Amino acid sequence: MTRGIFLAGNESALSRAIEAETVNRVEQFAAAFIPNRLSETQKSTLGENEKRLSLDWNPSSPISARTVVIAAENRLEHIDEAILICSPPSIRSSAADLPFSDVEIMLNDHVKGWFFLVKELASIFRNRGRGTLALIYQDVTSSGKDDAADILGPSAIASFRAFTNGLLAAAHNDPYLTAGFSVSDAGNDAAFAAFMYKSIDDLSKRNSGKLFKFGKFNFFK
Repeated sequence: MTRGIFLAGNESALSRAIEAETVNRVEQFAAAFIPNRLSETQKSTLGENEKRLSLDWNPSSPISARTVVIAAENRLEHIDEAILICSPPSIRSSAADLPFSDVEIMLNDHVKGWFFLVKELASIFRNRGRGTLALIYQDVTSSGKDDAADILGPSAIASFRAFTNGLLAAAHNDPYLTAGFSVSDAGNDAAFAAFMYKSIDDLSKRNSGKLFKFGKFNFFK
């Protein structure tokens, strides 16, 4: 049986590294990347990938969440592993100059969207009685002066972290497997991607609900 892998998240160095590792494991995979709709939109560096089945996803819409999951299942025949990557873009602004539109976009795309998507994925995994849900977030803390100006990205990550912790705590009640991954070693994305897949390969009902921490001093915690 072909392994069905579905990736979702925004474009980032982390998601590109995970996609590169995915390419080494399957002939095709499905991916839904969050479009960058912020006021200071950066040019996409995702590039083309002949193995990627690109799917449209509007994270702010619960209907779109259902549609993208159904589309992924149709293209892959089944989803075995859903890998969700929370690495939101930075919004560097003073509170007084913060665009209202960016606040709405960050909440809709990088907070609400995960709740809608996980609900749909959990439903298909529960009905099938198997599957793996992997939730990944960057937990990089910096005391740099410039980094302190990012006033929305860390809030989105904090929401995803809390959501992940709740899902992990309830994992023993689910027929599918759930794992969380906290990445605190910025710039070592390729090593993390390999570590993540190894952890997923070794995941079982016994350690479902575990939070794996990846960093310079805790690769295998």
